[in-house]
Amino acid sequence: MNRSATVLLTALAPVSWGTTYAVTTEFLPADRPLFTATLRALPAGLLLLALARVLPRGAWWGRAAVLGALNIGAFFPLLFLAAYRLPGGMAAVVGSVGPLFVVGLSALFLGHRPTARTLLTGIVAALGVSLVVLRAAGALDAVGVLAALASTASMSAGTVLTKKWGRPEGVGPLALTAWQLTAGGLMTVPLALAVEGAPPALDAPAVGGYLYLALANTALAYWLWFRGIGRLSATQVTFLGPLSPLTAAVVGWAALGQTLTPVQLAGMALAFGATVAGQLRPGGGTGAPRAPRTPRRATTAPAGPVPAPRMPLATPAATPAPRTTTAPPAATPAPARHG
Repeated sequence: MNRSATVLLTALAPVSWGTTYAVTTEFLPADRPLFTATLRALPAGLLLLALARVLPRGAWWGRAAVLGALNIGAFFPLLFLAAYRLPGGMAAVVGSVGPLFVVGLSALFLGHRPTARTLLTGIVAALGVSLVVLRAAGALDAVGVLAALASTASMSAGTVLTKKWGRPEGVGPLALTAWQLTAGGLMTVPLALAVEGAPPALDAPAVGGYLYLALANTALAYWLWFRGIGRLSATQVTFLGPLSPLTAAVVGWAALGQTLTPVQLAGMALAFGATVAGQLRPGGGTGAPRAPRTPRRATTAPAGPVPAPRMPLATPAATPAPRTTTAPPAATPAPARHG
């Protein structure tokens, strides 16, 4: 599969996440964010685990727990806490700085030096998202701001560590996704029971909404997301994140009767342009340094052993002649280049 197809499939993940707000407000019980987070993650993780039929081994038990906590177990509760305590789309605005978090963490853990264009693209993306979702409101809640920053940092760190650790030999992205969703979902169960109590009664729309969140919005979306992390750079993947608030704005306009102002449309254009620009980063070419190593090894191989066996085979009277004829064999890197 070519790179463009990989980008498009990975982009389906944040597009799906952009529908979460509409589904939550229209179909799910109110004020149950931790219960919703649990039903999003744990059933999806168990389903993918049954399909993959692969369990972690050795160090990957710990790594799966860490990634599950960063990408799911800590991210979901912090995100919902920020959404409930911050006005308007401020949580999405804080979350839009995720690409800048990933750029910094990639430099720290992956050795990727940030470029001026990458930093500028991240700033433009955050500005565009802020124009789309930000509304005039009163004073900001400090706990909400800290929760939003922590959720963004958690997901960013999970993205970078997923890229750094990769996958065990013979393990595909389906199993890796299953491990993280299961671990993260198990972490939210005691928190949901302690904070929100027993699960609420569910009607048919709520059951349908939870099925959508667990299957399409979580199982499929996170599989595509982690699959994309394995094939693209961490920065390229995270620059797809602004598609989530953009999708939420479009869904609100198309399905919920919300209006889009000219300022919001301009912000959507900026954020989408930054998303596209984030995919245009050229991949570092690693083939150049390998080219000179091949002829060097090839020329040293025939230069040493070739004259050695030929010298003893020459007669004493003809010893000057072989020495003059050794010049052509020494100059025979041509056959070595073909090898």
